[in-house]
Amino acid sequence: MGNVCVFFGTGFEEIEALTVVDLLRRVDVDTEMVSVMEDKTVTGSHGIPVVTDRLISEVDFDKADVIVLPGGMPGTRKLEECEALMRQVDAFAADGRLVCAICAAPSILGHRGHLKGKSAIAYPGFEKELEGAKIVTEPAVTDGTIITGRGMGCAVDFGLAIVEYLKGRKVRDELAEKIVFNQ
Repeated sequence: MGNVCVFFGTGFEEIEALTVVDLLRRVDVDTEMVSVMEDKTVTGSHGIPVVTDRLISEVDFDKADVIVLPGGMPGTRKLEECEALMRQVDAFAADGRLVCAICAAPSILGHRGHLKGKSAIAYPGFEKELEGAKIVTEPAVTDGTIITGRGMGCAVDFGLAIVEYLKGRKVRDELAEKIVFNQ
């Protein structure tokens, strides 16, 4: 396990998306940045353009293990408007494959019914969008095959939660130490 697709829509939160990519690549997890736009270059919510690895139409989802949805506005809306991505989010959730979302993006999982009975978190003010979830206030929460994160300031916690899920606690702790993450 370990083929991760991090999705980028115009207006994504740069820190949330790139922190996850950076942390996963540091521990040799095959991680691809995927644009849901019509161009591989996607501009974040703070005007930073990022060149992704591929377009969503180029992804072989049968070979993917993990979907990551960064937050940011209007990036979260762009992700939710992408029907091809939403079909995959639903399929991953139904198949018990890992789906991760941070900041505003957990609202997508709530809207699609994937948080019912699960502990989850989102950016303050988005909790009402987490339909059926048990709201917690941790920086990042893992409940089964769903990982949610609170926001940009929790991006390292969120990324480390994904690392722990994929590689175990020892690798997560070693990485946290290497990046001087105060826990």
